[in-house]
Amino acid sequence: MSKDITARPESNLSRLWHKWRFHLNILMVLIPLGFMPKYFADTALFRGDDGLGQRLVGDVQVGPWSLKLAELKDKEPELDGVSGYMKSFNAELCEACGERVKATYLRIGKPRSLRAAGVIFFGSPHRLGAYIQIPPNTPADAQLWITMEGWDGSMHQAAIPLAQASPKTVEWLGRQVKK
Repeated sequence: MSKDITARPESNLSRLWHKWRFHLNILMVLIPLGFMPKYFADTALFRGDDGLGQRLVGDVQVGPWSLKLAELKDKEPELDGVSGYMKSFNAELCEACGERVKATYLRIGKPRSLRAAGVIFFGSPHRLGAYIQIPPNTPADAQLWITMEGWDGSMHQAAIPLAQASPKTVEWLGRQVKK
């Protein structure tokens, strides 16, 4: 019998790989499972199964209409590239408002006109969303203005203090002034 003299002996690394590769594959399956609870919680929040957001601001009366307002995430504003610091709010129109309201806008500071009403809420009347820019030089006593435009051409506005709508944002603004 001839012996193959070209075969090299198996290295320690090769032996280790063959012995533990099954365990590494199991680990590759288990690591993502650890992130699943957060994934399902975020998915339920974005779908609306957990309500409008992490922090419900409350009912806001805007002329003859009303809406429920909530912060999507109870966090400080997040830096979004060149757009600056952004904050997400969700809203739900009252049952009677859904067919009578044409558009709903959100803005920091009183709008000068309907053309400067702010960012428009998008989505269905039961789950509206708006992504608003928060300038770092915003005063801590600023107000969040909600403008609602009806199909009949009427326009109604209401303001709530930013401290009531988003306390974490006001804390963040206080730290921005010190910088």
